[in-house]
Amino acid sequence: MTTTPKILSVDDSKTVRRMLARLFDRFECTLCEAANGEEGLAMAAWEKPDLILLDYNMPVMDGITMLQRLRENAALRHTPVIMLTAEAGAKNIAAAARLGARDYITKPFEDELLLAKAGRIIPLVPRPAHQPATDQPLTP
Repeated sequence: MTTTPKILSVDDSKTVRRMLARLFDRFECTLCEAANGEEGLAMAAWEKPDLILLDYNMPVMDGITMLQRLRENAALRHTPVIMLTAEAGAKNIAAAARLGARDYITKPFEDELLLAKAGRIIPLVPRPAHQPATDQPLTP
């Protein structure tokens, strides 16, 4: 039996977290959320996600600091991270790459691009379509 992949979304924008929840709800996976890097680290340690979608600029602890701390933690060191952020500067991209981010996507992002990049890391199996209700009254 295969396990359902876990994705951790770490973003201070509730709107972005909702968008990601709707996007990944189409697939057989579990999505966990955190509003900043500190919460994200705690959630990552607890949930052991298969993929982290990480924002760069957040209060309390930013994404680069969280990524650095992930890489220092033996249990989380190899967790794949996709930076999903409005920060498009070359220095930011280089910093994330040095810390082992698997990919870097700038906001606003295209759903299909994110799904393609996430799908290279974890299996994205579509959820079965909802079956039509079978309790309809029969017509004579």
